[in-house]
Parts: sequence; structure tokens; C-alpha cells
Amino acid sequence: MSLLEASQVCKNFGGLAAVNKVDLVVEEGEIVGLIGPNGAGKSTLLNLIDGTLRVSSGRIVFRGHDITRYSPHRRARLGIARVFQKNALFRSMTVLENVLAGSYLRTDHGPLAALTRTLDKVRKDPGLLDRCHELLELVGLTDRTHELCVNLPHGSQRELCVAVALASNPTLLLLDEPLTGMNAEETASMIRIIKEINRTRGTTVLVVEHNVRAVLGLCARAVVLNYGQKLVEGSPRECVTDPAVIEAYLGTDADVA
Repeated sequence: MSLLEASQVCKNFGGLAAVNKVDLVVEEGEIVGLIGPNGAGKSTLLNLIDGTLRVSSGRIVFRGHDITRYSPHRRARLGIARVFQKNALFRSMTVLENVLAGSYLRTDHGPLAALTRTLDKVRKDPGLLDRCHELLELVGLTDRTHELCVNLPHGSQRELCVAVALASNPTLLLLDEPLTGMNAEETASMIRIIKEINRTRGTTVLVVEHNVRAVLGLCARAVVLNYGQKLVEGSPRECVTDPAVIEAYLGTDADVA
């Protein structure tokens, strides 16, 4: 059984079909790239998988559960975590506190404890603290544990977002443009982190990314969307050399005329 199966998934906004009858299968342990031009429906599809949006039609199955009508929180408890395009962090909290807040799904403490800074019991849990420090080491932020996250540079904030998502110990990690706004050094660091997460933790990754060169080096399989429909699926090299994909990204001579 596949880890994730989306069958004939559609999402309509009025008369616009943002996602149109898309089939997607992700096997456990894979890193799958989801690519396509702007407006292709990539982020919308992630929203449907994590429950941010409800499908108009179709079915989504995760770990054998039909999660089509599950709330985002219920999906998170099943093992789906998401890193959004924008850095979703508690700006007035430290790096460590943000990771502790992300861990509430795996503790007896609710999210309100993190939001109101009543984290004393959480902080005194040595096992939980050890796990949070391990995650910070994984993303290279050990030396910034007690800094306010708002003071981190953009690349480090993106890395912290990954650590926060991993704090819930997900089976499937959804990454929405994790490399956005990064320079070459930061990009290389994030790619290394994603590979390490997959290799050492066995976390399955579905990544939306405009940096096609990065996807070529990161993913074993890619899916290309265009105008809300699945255009091509295969190895990243097969996808980017497919004439239909080239046309979707660059247009045709007729488009230029």
C-alpha cells in the first residue's frame, strides 16, 4: 500500500479549476518533486493534502485512512507536516521555544501552552528537550538555540521552519518552495538537510519547488502540473526534457508571434 494516494482530485474556485482530476501516488521513503509553471496548482494540491483546503471532488488516502474530509489537525496527528512558503514562526519566541511549540502533537501539552509561554513542564521533559536539540543540530542551528527567531537571517528561518515541522515526528513532510529567497550557499545547505532528513529519519518528502536545477539533484521522481492537470511524471531528467514540459514553461513559437 502506498503512503499517499490522491485519486481524481479536483479543486474549483468558482469557474476556475485550480486542480483538475489529478492522480498522485507517493511511496514511503521517497522524495518526490512537484514542479510546474506559476499558477499550475502545485501549492493548491499541497493545501488539499494537508487539509488547508477541502477538495471539490476526488479522494485522498494516507496510510490506509481516507482523509478526504479530515481536518488539518487530524491529518497532522496521522503524520502529515507542512512547511509553508512564508516562514510560519512565533517571532517573539526563541529558536528552541519554536521547536518545542511544534512538538505539542507528540506530548500531553496543548498548543495553548506554547502560545502563552507556560512551557515549564515541557522544558523539564529531558527526552523532549533532547529530541528538540537533535532537530536543531540536524538543521545546523545548535549555536542559535536561545536567539529570538526574528533575529535569524532568512535562510536560517527556513531551516527552523523545517525543524518545527519535524518536531511532530511526521511520516510525510510537505515542503512548499523551501528554497525561496535563498542564495546559493543557503540552497545547498537546505538540499543537504532534506536529503539527511530522508536518509536518517526515513521521512517521506513531497516538495514543491521552482528551482528545477535543485529538484534534479534532490528527487528521484517528479510530477509536473500545468493548468491544474498532471502533465508528465517520471525521473526529473525525463520530466524537464519532455517536449510538453518545455512548451509549458517556455511556450511555443505561436505564443510569441
